[in-house]
Amino acid sequence: MIASTPQDFGTETIGKLLIRQAVPASIGILVMSLNILVDTIFVGHWIGSQAIAAINVVLPVSFFIAALGMSIGIGGSSIISRALGAKETPKALKTFGNQITMTILLTVILVFFGLYYIDGIIPTFGGKGTIFEPAKTYYRIVLYGVPFLALSMMGNTVIRAEGKPKFAMYALMIPSVSNLLLDVVFINILDLGMMGAAWATTGSYVLCFAFIFWFFCSKNSEMKISWPHFKLQKSIVSEISNLGLVTLSRQAIVSVTYLLMNNILFDFGGETSVTSYAIVSRMLMFALFPIFGITQGFVPIAGYNYGAQNYDRVKHTIRIAIIYSMAMASIVFVMLIGFPELITRMFTTDPLVIEKTPTAMRWVFAATPIIAIQLIGSAYFQAVGKAVPALLLTLSRQGFFFIPLIFILPLWYGELGVWMAFPVSDVLSTLVTAFILYREVSTKLISKP
Repeated sequence: MIASTPQDFGTETIGKLLIRQAVPASIGILVMSLNILVDTIFVGHWIGSQAIAAINVVLPVSFFIAALGMSIGIGGSSIISRALGAKETPKALKTFGNQITMTILLTVILVFFGLYYIDGIIPTFGGKGTIFEPAKTYYRIVLYGVPFLALSMMGNTVIRAEGKPKFAMYALMIPSVSNLLLDVVFINILDLGMMGAAWATTGSYVLCFAFIFWFFCSKNSEMKISWPHFKLQKSIVSEISNLGLVTLSRQAIVSVTYLLMNNILFDFGGETSVTSYAIVSRMLMFALFPIFGITQGFVPIAGYNYGAQNYDRVKHTIRIAIIYSMAMASIVFVMLIGFPELITRMFTTDPLVIEKTPTAMRWVFAATPIIAIQLIGSAYFQAVGKAVPALLLTLSRQGFFFIPLIFILPLWYGELGVWMAFPVSDVLSTLVTAFILYREVSTKLISKP
C-alpha cells in the first residue's frame, strides 16, 4: 500500500499515488476512531449518559500528557531518520535513549501533580455537579496508564522512522481492539461501572506498550540501546523540543478547547449539554478519518516534489487532494446532517440528550464540505518545511477563531451560539487558508521554463 521507492513520488500518477498513501493512514486513524466511538457507545448504554460526559472531562488532561510523548516522538524521529540516512547510528541510538528518558520524566511528573490536585483539576475541566464523582473515578485510574500511552505514542513514531509501518499499524490496533474487549469484561460482565471503563482504558495502554517494548527488544528493530544512551544530552534535548513544539501546541489548543466547551456548556445546559458535546466530539474524530488520511498521504508527495522543484506536480497534488477530500467531506456532511437523531440514539437512551444533540450535530458539521481546503492548506506548509505558516494555519481554526467565538456568539444566541461557533470558525479559517495558499501557489510555485 506504500510507494515502493521515494522516486515514485515524482513519477507516478498523482491520483493513484495519493490513494496508495492515504489508505494505510486512513486505516490507522479509522481503527483509533472506531475504538473511541464504540467505547463511548458501550459506556453510554452500560453505565449511562453522565459517564460519557465524565470521560469527556478527563480526555483533555490525559491526552495532553500523552501528547508530550507524541511530540517527543515526532521531534526525535526526525533526528533518527536523518541520522540513519547519514549512517550516524550512534546519534540515532542516543536520540532514542533521550526520547525515553524525557518521556518518562515529564509524564511521571505531570501525573504526580495531576493526581495531587485532582479535586481542583476536574471541576476546572467541567466535571461539576453529578459529573464530578464518575469523572474523578475515571481520571485517577486512567492517569496511572497515561505514561504507558505516552511511551507508546513516542515509540510508534520511532517505529515509522525505522521504516516499519506495518508494526506501527499493529501498535495502533492493539489498544483499540483490547480496549473494547476489556470494556465487555470489566463493564458488562464484572459490572464495575466507571471503574471498569477506566481499567479497560488503562489496560489497553499497557498492552500497547508491551507490544512496542517487544518490538524494540526483538530482531525487527535496529534501535538496540544501552544505559549510556539514556543520559540526557543538551543538544539532542533542545532539537527534540524545537521540532516537537508544533505538535504539542496543537494538542494544547485542543485541550483548552475541551476545557472551555465543557465549562461553558455546563453553565448553559448542565450535564445534558456536556454529554451532547461529548457525543459530537466523538463523531468529529470518527467521521473525518478519510479526510485526515488523505491529508497525511498528501504530505510526503507534496514535500518530495517541492524538494525536487517539480512545482507543477505540487500544484496538481494540492488540487487532487482538495478534490478527493471535499468529496469525502460531502459524504460525511450528508450522513450527519440527514441522520443526527439516529446517530445520537447509538450512544444513549437519555431522552434529553437525544432531543438536544441533533441540533448541535447539524451546526457542528454545517461547513464540513469546505474544511478540506483548510486541512490541505495547512498541511502543505508543513510538507514544504515552512513551520511558521503551518503552525499559524493549524491553530487558526480553534485558537484564533473558534475560542473567541464561543464567548461572543452566546451573548446573542445563548447555547445555540456555542454550536454556531463551529461552522463560523470553519468558514473564516478556510477563507484565510485559501487566500494564503492561493498566494503561495501563484507566487512561489512557478516552474522554471
